[in-house]
Formats: sequence, C-alpha cells, structure tokens
Amino acid sequence: MRWVGRLFNARDALVRVMLLDLAGVAYLVFCTQAGRMPTATQWILAVAAFAAALLLHRRPVVNMVVQAALLAVAIALIDDIMINQVGASWALIEITIGAYRARTIGLAAGLLAVVDLTNTIGDPADRVAAGVVGLALEVGIPLLLGLVIRANWNVARQAQERAAAEQRQHESDSRAARADERAAIARELHDVVAHHVASMVLRVGVARHVLTDLDPRVGEVFDDVHGTGTAALTELRKLVAVLRNPDGVRGDAALTAIEPSALPAAIGAAIDRARQAGVTVEADLDPAVGSLDAVRGMAVLRLTQEALTNVAKHAGTSAVAHLVVAVRDGAVHWEVADDGRGGVPAGVPSGGGHGITGMRERVEVLGGRLEAGPTGTGWRVRTVLPAVVAASAGTPAVPQVREREARAGEPAPEPA
Repeated sequence: MRWVGRLFNARDALVRVMLLDLAGVAYLVFCTQAGRMPTATQWILAVAAFAAALLLHRRPVVNMVVQAALLAVAIALIDDIMINQVGASWALIEITIGAYRARTIGLAAGLLAVVDLTNTIGDPADRVAAGVVGLALEVGIPLLLGLVIRANWNVARQAQERAAAEQRQHESDSRAARADERAAIARELHDVVAHHVASMVLRVGVARHVLTDLDPRVGEVFDDVHGTGTAALTELRKLVAVLRNPDGVRGDAALTAIEPSALPAAIGAAIDRARQAGVTVEADLDPAVGSLDAVRGMAVLRLTQEALTNVAKHAGTSAVAHLVVAVRDGAVHWEVADDGRGGVPAGVPSGGGHGITGMRERVEVLGGRLEAGPTGTGWRVRTVLPAVVAASAGTPAVPQVREREARAGEPAPEPA
C-alpha cells in the first residue's frame, strides 16, 4: 500500500488531479449508459472543472475560487451538479493538505459552504435542513480528510528529522570516540614508546662518548643505532601530533607526506642501513622518483624500509637483495627480491609480525595490489602504484590503475 501514501504526497498533486478527472469522465459516461444523457451545459461545466483542476494544480487557492464559481453556475443551470461538487470539495482538500494557514483553510471552507447553501434558497424548511446536513459530506469530510493527511505528513517529516538528527548525533559520537581513541594512543606512544626510544638513544650516545677505544666497526654500529633512534623519535613526534590533531595535518594521517626532492636521499638512507646490517643491496632507482607526489613517495619509502628489514630478518644479513623502483606512464613499479641464501641470524624471532599486512594495506589505499611470495630460493614483493589522475578544481586527485603486467595465479602466503 506504499503507492497510496505516495499518491497523497505534496509533489504528486498532478497525479491526483488526473485520476480525479478520469473518475469524472467515467461518471459522465456511466450516466449516459444508465439512460441519463448529460446535457451540453453539464459537459461544458464538467470540462471547465477538469481543465481548471489540471491547469491550477499548483495554485490550490485559485483553483478553489474557480471550482466554487463553477459550482454556483451549475447550481443555477443544471440538476446534476455531482461533478462540480466533487471538484470544489477536492479543491478544499488540496488547500487543507497544502500547509496553508488556518485562516485560508477557514475562508475556503466557508466559501464552499455558502455556495452549497445557495442550492437550498427558496426550498421548504426540511430541504434546507437536509442541505445543512449535506454540508457534512461536501465540506466537513473533505476538511477532515485534508487535516488527517496533513497531520500524517507532519508526523512523517518529524520522524525523518529525528532520524537525521540521530544520525548526526551518532556520527558526532563516533568522531568523539575516535578522537578519544587517538588521544589515548598518542598518550601511550608519547609516554611509553617515545620514552623508551629516547632512553635508548641517550644510552647509545653516552656509550659512544664513554667507550673511546672501540673498534671502528662497533663505532659505526653505535652511530647507526643513534641516528636510527633519533629519526624514529622524530617520526614518533610527528605521529603523536597527527593523532592529537588530525585536522591540522594535510592528507591521510596514515600516509605522512615527504618532500619529493628528499625521496631519493631517504631511499638511499634505507639502503645504507640495510647494507650496514650486512645485506647486499643492488638498487635500480629511476631518477623520476624525485618527481613523485608526496603520498606515493612516502609509500615507496615505507615499502622499501619494510621490505629490506624483512630481508635481513628472514633471509639473513648475508642475503643479496635487489630493489627496483621505476616510473612508467605515471605509475610506480616497485619490487624487492632476495636470494634467500643469507641464513637467518640467531636470536631473530620467526613469525608474529604484521609487516606484509601493513604493506598491503598501504598499497590498497593508493589503489594498488601487493604481491608477496617465494621465488626460487628467495622471496619477492612487488606492486604497482597507479598513476594519479589530475583532478578538476575543488576535487581531490584520485589514483587510477594503468595497465598492469600480467601475473599468473594469486599471491603466495605471507612469510612466517
């Protein structure tokens, strides 16, 4: 029965009028079949009522005046005034459900009542009484029906407004909960992780100055640990700032930006750290990586850091890793593969990490797909970060996948 509710929607007034006009035509046809031939005047007044209802369906007040005038003429000229009575009563319904003021509705009802009562002028008292009772059908019922429909509309509108308000409140509560969660994470990072990292950096710095007769190779290790810890502290502070005030950071907080010109040097630093750990890294870097956008540049850097760390962790510090970063038609082709022959160093735990999962999530955010799996005796991870489509004014750029290399099968399981 949903169509019934839509039939009395304020936007469907034309549909209601068309159905009413069709009903009026059917009434005149049935009169002819029943042996009561409609007169020419009756047809003229009926067609005038039909046309006025169609043309004035968006102006109920004017339609009410016209229908009342046609009803007055019909009362004076013809015996069967059913068509004009229904037209005037329906005009009253449209005014009532059209959210007009009470005064307008009262004047329209009074006008229709006066016109109806003119039909009883000069009649006996019993006919006058019958005419007054007839007002309940011609004025009272249309008025009541219109008020009921209008009340139902108001209730439905209020329910929609309440639902929208509840949705806004729910979204506000969700944002507040996320803000609280970010604040809690920021406190933990600042009070626990950053504190311990800072303590380790401080201790390494003290050791470098106290132990003056160290083997140069040990000193290099100390310097690398000190530099890595200092860089980690800097990034932790940035992350804490993002968590505490995400609106103050441009872009996705999970993809902190890096200056494009600094990307080659940052990748080179990651390669140097892997080499200092004992991994032999053969790098093939496209000079065009220096022109990448900040978000994809940071993704390339993080993928490289994680992949080379995994090589040292799972393939061993004597492994040979090959890094490829190439830019083709705007898309970034990235790959790290190792020979798996380095031997896993003692004391390195196996499994339990989320490196590949984090890499896959970072790639998927940019519209790519990470592949990770064994290759020969080693392991390979690779992906294609789609080109960025130039956005129109006011619309952020979005990644678009270019033609990718054909790859056979699904990605292999993640390393333990």
